[in-house]
Amino acid sequence: MALSLGTSDAERGRFHWLGRPLHRLRKMWQQSLQFRAVLTAALLLLISFMFVGSFISHQIANSLFRGNLEQALEESSSGFSNVQTLLNASDATGRTEIQRDVARFLTVLETTSADRNREWVLLQDINATTQGFVSEQSQSGNTTAADIPEELAQTVSSGRGIYWQSSASVGAEGRTVPTLVVGTKISIPQNPDYAFYLVYDLSSSQNTVNYINVVVWIGFGILLLVVLSIVWAISRTVIRPISSTAITAEKLAAGNLDQRVLVRGEHETARLGMSFNRMADSLQDQISRLETLSTMQQRFVSDVSHELRTPLTTVRMAAEMLHDSRDNMEPIYKRSTELLYDQVDRFDNLLADLLEISRFDAGSQTLDPVSVDFMAVLSEVLKTVEPHLQRTGTELTVHTNHSEMMVDMDHRRIERVMRNLLFNAVEHSEGKPIDIYIDATDTALGVAVRDHGIGLSPEETDQVFNRFWRGDTSRKRTLGGTGLGLSIAAEDVRLHQGTLEAWGIKGQGACFRMTIPLKEGGAMGTSPVLISGHPTPSPVEAELGADTSAHRLGIEQEQHLNATS
Repeated sequence: MALSLGTSDAERGRFHWLGRPLHRLRKMWQQSLQFRAVLTAALLLLISFMFVGSFISHQIANSLFRGNLEQALEESSSGFSNVQTLLNASDATGRTEIQRDVARFLTVLETTSADRNREWVLLQDINATTQGFVSEQSQSGNTTAADIPEELAQTVSSGRGIYWQSSASVGAEGRTVPTLVVGTKISIPQNPDYAFYLVYDLSSSQNTVNYINVVVWIGFGILLLVVLSIVWAISRTVIRPISSTAITAEKLAAGNLDQRVLVRGEHETARLGMSFNRMADSLQDQISRLETLSTMQQRFVSDVSHELRTPLTTVRMAAEMLHDSRDNMEPIYKRSTELLYDQVDRFDNLLADLLEISRFDAGSQTLDPVSVDFMAVLSEVLKTVEPHLQRTGTELTVHTNHSEMMVDMDHRRIERVMRNLLFNAVEHSEGKPIDIYIDATDTALGVAVRDHGIGLSPEETDQVFNRFWRGDTSRKRTLGGTGLGLSIAAEDVRLHQGTLEAWGIKGQGACFRMTIPLKEGGAMGTSPVLISGHPTPSPVEAELGADTSAHRLGIEQEQHLNATS
């Protein structure tokens, strides 16, 4: 077992070592146009050379072979004819004399050969029925009957012409050399038919082909270097300005608006750089104007909010005095006093939201986290929401297994987040039930506020945290929202290093999920509640399926606030 594990580790290490260069090459291919151009040119040139080089090498080899074949057939025909003429003219009758004449006549081929790489072989016909007394013999011991292809021997035995076949034999040094074997039938007095062969060594032609191939490959290597150098130089000339433009664009995107592309010349890439610089100048001007305008707007909102605070306080005091003495007024004045009191309170909330937004814009907001029981904070918020639930006849249910949950948080901000989420749910639930799901992990608190009212579309979900955004401006608003509540809630959650997410389906309701870390500065991890509002099922519940819903509701701590409470 230990040996098997060691082998596997070694194989994984080897594959990892091989994978790193491939990963670097793939990364260079994806990120570098210059590398891609050079590599593509190399591959295309290699493929072209494989076809062209193979064609040229094949043509040269065929040409050399045809030349050797024509020369061999011409020499063989003449040699066979001379040997047969000498054998026919011999007047020897005895066995010894015939054997001596055959040996002497065959040497004619040795003296008349212009090719020193040719040897003869005399063999008895492969289909002969009678054994002759002339022994099988060859010019030297290097060429034997084993070097004669059997197919050629059968062809020579069945015909009367001159036949040839390319073959290979083992040379003196033990290496295989190409050969050309030419054979014909020959008649010897008082003996059955014999087959006579001339074996031509084509190693010199093969060496010539090999030399030409080496020269072609060397030429290809030089051509490859030249072409790749040209492609590299051209691509560098074209891509370098583009790379410089891309680097400058990244710096601009990072906020360094003073970066510009260095332009040289008047060619296409230079015009690209000039156009980019003009665009950067225009963007810088636009951004500067927008920053100035945004600063002025923020200052205006902050100044107006502060300036309105003093007269609003005076108006509130007068409205409270009138509201306290409204029972002594006539009905028409009593109703006007109540409206004045409500609108002053709404105006005060609007100013408070505007001041809070101005603090977020100025970056002056602070977080004061302390260890607080979240369930106690939620109870305080529920007391504030209870009158509105009774007025609208809305039932609210809290689903949780926790009676106490200590969290490091800013009590004021988290209370405001929950108040905004609940008021928003009441406003859009249209009297339908509201559910609050609360759960926690070792690192995070998750709270989901789910209503079953008008719901949200995917487009509205993306905009719901924008300032002053309203989903349906034609709806009658019962709580007089300012359109800043959810955006302020999102900023409060962000200060806690948490997330506030929205989910919804038109006509089926919406859900807002808040997830914050339990400890200040700690890791948060995955939210313990689902974005749709339902609690995350445990592994056991996932196996049991739908039957666990009743069991979960049985163990939940439920709080019902409705119009009859």
